[in-house]
Amino acid sequence: MSRQLGDHHRRFLQTMMTIGITSEKEAKTLYQHCCETHKTQCAPDRLEEFIEAINSRLQPMFMQIRKGMSEEDGQQHYALVNTAETDITRMTSDYADNELELFRKIMDLIVSSENGKASSTDILNSADMMTSKKLKKGETQQLLLRLVQDKWLCESQGEYNLSTRCIIEMEPYIRAMYQDQVKVCHICHNMAFQCQICENPSCGIKIHNPCVARYFKGRMEPHCPACDDFWPHEIPEVRELHSLSKR
Repeated sequence: MSRQLGDHHRRFLQTMMTIGITSEKEAKTLYQHCCETHKTQCAPDRLEEFIEAINSRLQPMFMQIRKGMSEEDGQQHYALVNTAETDITRMTSDYADNELELFRKIMDLIVSSENGKASSTDILNSADMMTSKKLKKGETQQLLLRLVQDKWLCESQGEYNLSTRCIIEMEPYIRAMYQDQVKVCHICHNMAFQCQICENPSCGIKIHNPCVARYFKGRMEPHCPACDDFWPHEIPEVRELHSLSKR
């Protein structure tokens, strides 16, 4: 049975509908602001319960505030997602059929890559192999800009990766579409695109970069948590990023 929502729940939901995704830290700040605005008691450790109450009312509308991890910094985020459609068709109201075809090709490139990224050159080459109406170079570049602005992709130095929002919302589609290619982090057990891989051929586990940073922090000689072989990759520093543009 769904719970009754107060004005503080509705304000939180309205904000999520506007921003789409927020970090856990920002969600706690928003929760406190909503409670203070509507003079309701705020319990900082009950954010999950607060969101569950909202989700109980969203369920009949096939929507949900879902939690997931950012591959950029390892921080938890909340995203408002559509649960009615489990594939890219949910984007049809914003993108044309040929634009969605190219987005699928971009996802193919990212999921099949070793580093979870696709170069702009590879994307432009994929645009030339489309079966629907081909996009010109300028149209492809404009589409990439829109996909970044709409928080489906992130871009850095001409390389594109799936955004936190995309991973959270598209996870059922990605797992179903790329069953044999999806990498799972050995530490957090979430899908891993930007990750390090054990070089032992009989092991080959994958670990998110932020999970690598936390797991090996303070260890003089890092060893694989699965096979105990020496971990030869550079260990990144634990970092905290809160920029909305990175999600």
